[in-house]
Amino acid sequence: MTIKGMNHFTVLSGNLERSKTFYINILGLTEGYRPPFAFPGAWLYAGDQAILHIMAGRPLPVNAAGVIDHMAFTASNLQTAVDTLKQNGIHYELRRLEGLEIWQLFFHDPDGAKVELDFPAGEPEPEE
Repeated sequence: MTIKGMNHFTVLSGNLERSKTFYINILGLTEGYRPPFAFPGAWLYAGDQAILHIMAGRPLPVNAAGVIDHMAFTASNLQTAVDTLKQNGIHYELRRLEGLEIWQLFFHDPDGAKVELDFPAGEPEPEE
């Protein structure tokens, strides 16, 4: 077996429309084809790859299973990302990764999943 890359993440949502709006408006993903499962949800795409699956229609677990800390995406245009988060009242934390000097932007989706966006080292520090 050889791993060739990451296929997708799945997040649970207490409100499907709110989650779709968040990932489409904040991350710029697009909604696309999803097989006709028996439960509500959405598949969100980056280009032609469905990278984020949203599952809804059942209560969120009180004690979530698993140990995944966050999902990370490679991104560009740090200033626009920061501006978008601010315009939507989303708290974020911006870090410069020592050694690689890439920018790491952390925030949470409406149901509490941590999202990381990684930007190239050459991007300028955003204006606050």
